[in-house]
Amino acid sequence: MISILKNSAKSLYSSNSKYLGSFKNNILYSTQKPCFNLQSSTTPFAFQERAYSTDYIFNDSGKKRVLITGGLGQLGYGVASELRKEIGTNNVILSDIKVPDSSVKENGPFVHLDILDPEAIEKIVVNEDIGAIIHFSAVLSALGEQFPQKALDININGTQHVLDISKKHQLRLLIPSSMGAFGPSTVRQNTPDLAIMRPKTVYGIAKVYAELMGEYYNSKHGVDFRSLRYPGIISADSLPGGGTTDYAVDIFHSAVKSNKYNCYLKNDAGLAMMYIDDCVTETVKFFLADNNTLKQRVYNVDAISFTPEELANEIKKQWSEKFEITYAPDFRQNIAITWPEYMNDSKAREDWGYNPKIVSTKDLVSVMFQKINKQKSL
Repeated sequence: MISILKNSAKSLYSSNSKYLGSFKNNILYSTQKPCFNLQSSTTPFAFQERAYSTDYIFNDSGKKRVLITGGLGQLGYGVASELRKEIGTNNVILSDIKVPDSSVKENGPFVHLDILDPEAIEKIVVNEDIGAIIHFSAVLSALGEQFPQKALDININGTQHVLDISKKHQLRLLIPSSMGAFGPSTVRQNTPDLAIMRPKTVYGIAKVYAELMGEYYNSKHGVDFRSLRYPGIISADSLPGGGTTDYAVDIFHSAVKSNKYNCYLKNDAGLAMMYIDDCVTETVKFFLADNNTLKQRVYNVDAISFTPEELANEIKKQWSEKFEITYAPDFRQNIAITWPEYMNDSKAREDWGYNPKIVSTKDLVSVMFQKINKQKSL
């Protein structure tokens, strides 16, 4: 059995088009206390005085607002919601190249932003008093292999843009990494923070680039760079977005819909996983952690490990004994076998108190079906 508890040890960027139009035309307003006043100046932005709700300061200029890129993906909106509880609704600006639905605009500031347009990013940083960026924009692993040029452009060039802007304006910068940064030469069990990293995907190569450049910008330019190596993230609220671990999301929806699932990985393809609520909570905790407590810039985080067969067996126990799973491995199997079965996250636990709550396959299956059934009843 590969199922192991860890008590010790990303959506396709929807368009490659450049940022279109002026910021004045692309701001989407929140119904919560507006922080924009475009009528009082001929410049792209003119802002009213703000009453900040916390003592968090993200750089020496006293700037407290946070910009989240790729905010309409699997993690962006959840992290924004959690962070707004800590530092105030109007102090967290969500952004994406996609158009949000009304609920996003009702719950806080949103701006339309193309991560490939550095001038657009910098305008927001300057005019919105941004002191930190959380950079989620990325093409995920499986889609990156199908669209490698687009993945290179967004995952490398987009990352470089936020690195350079963070250097220029001395921002705190969180760029999530992934277990995809590891490769076939990495030990797959109890994978340490420091290990051989020779990924075989564009996605993984870009993550290694982000980690190393972030560490370089930290040591050479004083950028408060920080990163977490995520395992597969499992959520009942988000549909699969092009990742190799997406089967662990899709299998639940298929169980509810048809009581069967055809898996693109082999039955014994064990991988590290985490429930999304833990990922959101722990990401915000890490982002807000005192820089003096961080003994390294990049940390492994992990919670659960299971194979498709183990997950299916737990679904049979909790959902239906008649649930059926079949296996038809495709190119994603070749990616999965290069990633960790589980990672050693002891440094994260020691340095900043990493502590996920869902740490067993049993608990994961239970909470996923609770969420999905609740959604069906609405």
